[in-house]
Amino acid sequence: MIRAVTLQRYLPFLQWLPGYNRGQAAADLVAAGIVTFMLIPQSLAYALLAGLPAQVGLYASILPLVLYALFGSSRTLSVGPVAVISLMTAAALGPLAEAGVADPVTGAALLAVMSGLILFLMGVLRLGFLANFLSHPVVSGFISASALVIIVSQLRHIFGISASGHNLLDSGISLLISLSDVHLPTLFVGGGTLLFLIFARQWLNPVLESLGCPGPLRSVAVRLAPLFALLVTTLLGWSLALGDQGVALVGEIPAGLPSLAWPAGDPGLWRQLSGSALLIAIVGFVESVSIGQTLGAKRRQRIDPNQELLGLGAANIGAGLSGGMPVTGGFSRSVVNYDAGARTPAAGAFAAAGIALATLYFTPAIAWLPKATLAATIIVAVAPLADLASIRDTWLYSRADFGAMLATIVLTLFYTVEAGIVTGVLLSLGLFLYRTSRPHSAIVGRVPGTEHFRNVERHQVELCERTVFLRIDESLYFANARFLEETVLELLSRNPDLTDLVLVCTSVNHIDASALDSLEAINGRLQEAGVRLHLSDVKGPVMDRLRDTDLLKQLSGQVFLSAYQAWVRLSGNESA
Repeated sequence: MIRAVTLQRYLPFLQWLPGYNRGQAAADLVAAGIVTFMLIPQSLAYALLAGLPAQVGLYASILPLVLYALFGSSRTLSVGPVAVISLMTAAALGPLAEAGVADPVTGAALLAVMSGLILFLMGVLRLGFLANFLSHPVVSGFISASALVIIVSQLRHIFGISASGHNLLDSGISLLISLSDVHLPTLFVGGGTLLFLIFARQWLNPVLESLGCPGPLRSVAVRLAPLFALLVTTLLGWSLALGDQGVALVGEIPAGLPSLAWPAGDPGLWRQLSGSALLIAIVGFVESVSIGQTLGAKRRQRIDPNQELLGLGAANIGAGLSGGMPVTGGFSRSVVNYDAGARTPAAGAFAAAGIALATLYFTPAIAWLPKATLAATIIVAVAPLADLASIRDTWLYSRADFGAMLATIVLTLFYTVEAGIVTGVLLSLGLFLYRTSRPHSAIVGRVPGTEHFRNVERHQVELCERTVFLRIDESLYFANARFLEETVLELLSRNPDLTDLVLVCTSVNHIDASALDSLEAINGRLQEAGVRLHLSDVKGPVMDRLRDTDLLKQLSGQVFLSAYQAWVRLSGNESA
């Protein structure tokens, strides 16, 4: 029994596959069909964004979906190429390709494998908690800035001009310099597609509703608008020979499924890509888990972060071995998968089969697809990622968090995406250390007629003569241990008649070795000054750690169950 539970823990498909039935299969097939039609233009577009041939996006949408269905813990998450990870891939590979160090296709496959190995190892070591070090303001700022960089980078395909740059400033300047060379046929295709997609997202649903179209059909029509644009512009590319008129087309794509092979790469290339692979792995994991938990909550399904590491790790390794690019869970297609009624991860495997069929039989037609269509698809897909409301809310709520967010945004926009996310993480950790190194503390007193204790500066409370109750509102560890000593000594200097000091530990969840040394030092100094040190409200796990320490053996005072018990004993008022 234990072995079966362990297998189900690491192979989640064993939980749902034995009871899989026709009803679930039918629902999964319907969802897979809709997601497949959505994935085709997205896969092609995000390959273009990453600076890779279109087929790489298709390859990254086949084997990874199957592997995630086997190892992932979410029943509705749909993995594949996504905008932010594609941008990070382009940023990692661009300098290497320009220097002739690596072929972009090989580099992308290697990045996927490296990211997958990192994720898988983190899953084995159960390091899912590391995602918590990416604060929401930093992630939000990074994604918003990345969306702007992506939009500007794709305008060159809309205008049909030559422009380059790895950040907003470089891309913007290059774009402005080349505006005089706008190619009108390309602008007609790209601009027309962009306007159509904006119309479909903003107004198609109300228009169809006014015509009496049922709700589910309206939703499907809106979701499949990019595929319709792809089909129409591909037909135009073929029938009007747009390539002969200077419109950039996707071009010939190798037919057939990708072969499995370990991506070639010397040790030097592995070292050069290691930092980018780590960042791609972490950002992709955070994005995927956030989406999975959001959708899982709607059906009361649990998402295991550590299992997600294994699932995403396997998906990325599969992407690299099959000639793809780094992947993660995508918000738009996961929502579509959920709304379409997907019941199990088998929907992802069915979608992979659909992409495989498209790769086998429809690649000749894709060759006529204008790149401007894909650029318009990317712009419309990433525009909602620019969350200006979150930036405003963070500014209003916390200037410190806004500072970390702003630094992330500025460096992502005007330097590199990697510098932006790394700086944001370091600033978030720095802010955390600063805040917890100076924990809030308060002298508390008893609320008259109750057993409750509150801050003397905020409430009318009763004080105990020659006794001070000091509440520490933070766990005690190396960064704030010395601050606690200084707080107590300052309190002692302000109260020359003090005989007892009670540390109220209601908010103390952990005491590390450095803090223990500080508490022992505080106890010794207070004892020398004729003051007894007491502890109250010590939580069970903390007391378990303290039980056999010198602190409790040498404590000059007592350990009380509660501040009220300490009040009763030290005030001598047993009837209080």
